[in-house]
Amino acid sequence: MNNVTSQPLNDEIVSFDSEELILVDVNDVEIGHLHKDKCHNGDGLLHRAFSLFIFNDEGEVLIQRRSAQKRLWPLYWANSCCSHPRWGEDMEEAVRRRLYQELGMYADPVFLYKFIYQVQFEDQGAEHELCWVYIGRSSDPVRANPNEISEWKYVSPSKLDDQLKHSPQRFSPWIKLEWETMQRHHRHQLEAL
Repeated sequence: MNNVTSQPLNDEIVSFDSEELILVDVNDVEIGHLHKDKCHNGDGLLHRAFSLFIFNDEGEVLIQRRSAQKRLWPLYWANSCCSHPRWGEDMEEAVRRRLYQELGMYADPVFLYKFIYQVQFEDQGAEHELCWVYIGRSSDPVRANPNEISEWKYVSPSKLDDQLKHSPQRFSPWIKLEWETMQRHHRHQLEAL
């Protein structure tokens, strides 16, 4: 199934340059907070983030094509949902909030692992994140927010493997890193989902 967003839950603006992101050290200890736009300038400042992979009842994974309005990696394919917890917000609360804001869905997130990555996007800025990676299952219909998502589709894990292998330039850097780690080290948790 490949869908252009046609009936969104809403078109609420849910991402702001002035959001207070949580700055962390390499041990994920909070050391302050700073506006999102400043966290992504230059080489980026290390901040807390999350990525979520949603699977349906057929075992397919939901991927999304980022909105053209995104500063970093616009119109690239990425995992189901990714964002940042807000200052003072519990991580699982943030994951649930953002899943609903972006896709109009509910799921119970299952934590897999954390990792740090830093990657530059042209001259627009960089991601430098300590990212918590989650999986979840949902049978809710997708109602994508067009401010965040331009397209979405469910694909089988083997099809995603194939697309990442043959068209890596179409995907965000974090989905490539996360999917490879999930396939290598968390397959039993994916199968249990």
